[in-house]
Amino acid sequence: MSDKPSDGQSDRPSVSDEEWASFVEAAREQGIGTKADVRALRKAKPPRRPKPPKAAKAPKRQEPAGWRTGPAWQEMNGGAARKRRLKATLGIALAAALALVAVRPQLLTGLLPESVTSALPSSWTDHPEDTTPLAAETAAPTAPPAPVDPSRPTLEEPFKGSPAVRWADGAAGIELPPAKATGWMSKAQVEAALKKSKEFLVAANLDPAVLKGGKPAAALAMIDPKQPEVRAELERALAKPTAKNDPTTLFSRFSPTEVALVGSVVKTRGHMSAEPGRGEARGAVLVRADYSFVYPVTKARPGAEEVTRTIVRREVTFAFYQPGPYDVTKGRLILHFWIGTAANSSCDIEDGFYHPTFREDATADSGVPATGPAVDPYDRSKPIDQQPKGCRASTRV
Repeated sequence: MSDKPSDGQSDRPSVSDEEWASFVEAAREQGIGTKADVRALRKAKPPRRPKPPKAAKAPKRQEPAGWRTGPAWQEMNGGAARKRRLKATLGIALAAALALVAVRPQLLTGLLPESVTSALPSSWTDHPEDTTPLAAETAAPTAPPAPVDPSRPTLEEPFKGSPAVRWADGAAGIELPPAKATGWMSKAQVEAALKKSKEFLVAANLDPAVLKGGKPAAALAMIDPKQPEVRAELERALAKPTAKNDPTTLFSRFSPTEVALVGSVVKTRGHMSAEPGRGEARGAVLVRADYSFVYPVTKARPGAEEVTRTIVRREVTFAFYQPGPYDVTKGRLILHFWIGTAANSSCDIEDGFYHPTFREDATADSGVPATGPAVDPYDRSKPIDQQPKGCRASTRV
């Protein structure tokens, strides 16, 4: 389903070719466009293929097919792993700068001369922000969310100026599809599998203690002990993060000494489905989850007022095998696949936390070149592995 409101949505003003040309010409006359306020979009980490658990002693029992935490990112694209970039990316071409302004014209405030800002179409600033809740997402949308009103987040309204202002709050955004009998599972068993999958996603991405840098103990406890390599790998990542073994590929965590969450709401949007496993997952029922989470944060210091956002998207697949024929533990989860990406987090700090950047820290000459085209972190229309690779600039946060 595309991003459409549950109730009627009024047509929003569009920018005419004449208005856009006027703005571009004004910007060129002022020599504007060589720098812009953008944020780094972290590439998805290259997950690994842990070994499957040993087969049970009973001859009739079998082990599930090999687990995997996701496709090897660089291998899949035929390139060598590249060290990810640090901090925000600022130096981009005029075209990219104007593309950014198209979705976030409020960035011009205080940065460009009045002769340029006065050329902005009035349609960008003269109508209120639409906060109509969206209908639940039941499948991947066909396009990214439309540009929203030019307004910056505040401590009182941390989702202001973001498409997420219309998303559901926290766990309410992880809406389960109607259950139906699938593979070896009855309708009731599928419903239980969907609920268990949601429970993991909540523990990994929405638990306040985990978001503040704590260990995701509840999520770890849900992993099947018959999948020991996965649990051990995640424990190592949490204890000693590295570029290749980073816990933020599966868990959302911020350093409490660096940033503080603004309010108690995390905006969530995505969808989940259940289907029979094929290939290496033959015999399982796969629950596929694809969700984005928007975290508003400010600096962890008294009096901090600037608010920014980190946008995380995860694709996680859980495999449910029938206990008895397969050597699995009833009520636990098999992590079959996961991959994730995050916008507005430093690309080169590998300490197990997200590191958002703030405008107050950016200068005209700060930042490093991006390694790929700017992308919209709110765009859920394509799978993560079909998005541009590398440490990319983000068109909006």
